[in-house]
Amino acid sequence: MDFQPQRHKEPCMSYQHQYLDGTRIHYPLGKVVCVGRNYAEHARELNNPVPTEPLLFIKPGSCTVPLEGGFSIPQDRGSVHYEAEIAVLIGKPLSHQPGAEEVRDAISGFAPALDLTLRDVQARLKEKGLPWELAKSFDGAYVLAPFVSGDAVEDLTDIGIRLTINGELRQDGNSRDMLNPIIALIQHIAGHFSLQPGDVVSTGTPAGVGPFASGDRLVLELTGLSRFESRVL
Repeated sequence: MDFQPQRHKEPCMSYQHQYLDGTRIHYPLGKVVCVGRNYAEHARELNNPVPTEPLLFIKPGSCTVPLEGGFSIPQDRGSVHYEAEIAVLIGKPLSHQPGAEEVRDAISGFAPALDLTLRDVQARLKEKGLPWELAKSFDGAYVLAPFVSGDAVEDLTDIGIRLTINGELRQDGNSRDMLNPIIALIQHIAGHFSLQPGDVVSTGTPAGVGPFASGDRLVLELTGLSRFESRVL
C-alpha cells in the first residue's frame, strides 16, 4: 500500500512500516510501547517528578499514521502537544528479560516520531486519577517516519532527535540524556510483557514540548541519519 495522508477520523490500519529507501517492512502493525518522562528536563518542564523506573504506557498500533504527506490533529478536544521521540522497531520476539546482545539483534530500525497528546484532556484525567488513554491513544496519536536500518546506528547512546516548527527549533535531544538507555529500556519492557516483530518502542521526549496547530510546517530528524519535512493539515 502507498502512504497517503491520514485524517484522525479515518481508519488508520492502512499504515505499513517502511525503510527510508521505500522498502516495505512485512511485519504486522503492532503496539507502540511508550515511556514517559525519560528525559529529566522534560519531566521538570511539566512540573512532574522524575521517575525512578520506566513509566510505561501503550498506544494501539491503529493510532499510527505516516509523517510523510502531512497529518491531521483533532480540532475539538483542546490543546494538542507534540513530543518528538526516537522510535525503535522490533524485528524479533523478545521476552523474559533478554540479554543486551539479544535486544540489539532484535532491533530492526530507528525513526523519528511524534507522540501526540491531548494536553487539556490529559490534565482533566490526571486530576481525577483516571487513565490517560483518551489523551494518548486517539486515531492519529502516533506519527511515524520511515526507519533507517538498525545496522545503520553504531552507538545507541548517541542518537540525536530534533524538531523544528515553522523554522524555529523546538526540541533538540540526544539518547545520551535518557534516564533509561535504549537497550536497558527494552530489556525492562520485555521483562514485563513480550515484544513482537512490528512493535515499536517510543523512547521518550526531550524538553521543549508544546502545542501546534493546523498549517504548522515541521522538520523532524534523527540527526545525521534521516530528515523529513511535513505539515499539520
